Amino acid sequence: MSTYQPDLTARQIELIGRKLAADRREAVDSIQDEVHPATGLYARYGKRCLDIALSAVALVVTLPINLVIAVVTLADLGRPLFFRQVRVGRNAERFTIVKFRNMTEERNEKGDLLPPEQRVTKWGKFVRKTSLDELLNFWSIFKGDMSIIGPRPLPEVYLQRFSRRHMHRLDVRPGLECPPRHLGSSVWTWNEQLENDIWYVEHLSFKTDLIMAVNLVRFAFDCKSATARAVAKRGSFMGYDLDGKAINDADIPAEYIEWVKGLSGEEIL
Repeated sequence: MSTYQPDLTARQIELIGRKLAADRREAVDSIQDEVHPATGLYARYGKRCLDIALSAVALVVTLPINLVIAVVTLADLGRPLFFRQVRVGRNAERFTIVKFRNMTEERNEKGDLLPPEQRVTKWGKFVRKTSLDELLNFWSIFKGDMSIIGPRPLPEVYLQRFSRRHMHRLDVRPGLECPPRHLGSSVWTWNEQLENDIWYVEHLSFKTDLIMAVNLVRFAFDCKSATARAVAKRGSFMGYDLDGKAINDADIPAEYIEWVKGLSGEEIL
């Protein structure tokens, strides 16, 4: 099933996300469980010490690999070489994430970028499938914006859409990945990801990070998961259904699509 609404502009999608939050967040907050973040010594101090040491080593080891990726990316996509985007980190603080580009800038007739699965190049699919596009994030880890293990940093437009429960994913630094505890379906839903993030926040410990580090390696090389990352086809996180489950843009209720299409040009702006 498609996870993209071709008849809607990026601005219309943004407005629907706001309205879904305004209409449903209070009800969703009332039915979702409370979160109790871990507060041990490792969570407060030990994890950061490990991040500094491991990311420093990783930056040195991966330097030759990054140089090769830079050359191939330049030949594949030209300039600019890097993709930069503001993401939301711990305690909702913003930071800029930097990756090698793996998509074109092709746009539709409305001026909006085409969906990721239509813009990613063959080389881009390879680096996404092998997670090589994540290597530059070790610099963000060394600086303290990110951690090796933790919820993935998401664009700031999603911040207003989170329920109170899922806002707790920001109680810890975002990571390269917060891999699923059990590898399963090839396409990881938004609800599965957000709930996995919350489980991690509540169970953060040295033991948990060791288990997650092993799962990270398995997740990176799992064929089904790698293929799903390569095609970049999951859609945007939009909010929640009436049962409190996270939904993407393929699940936008029809009445919200009709509402946004009925807005005037001034209202959309």
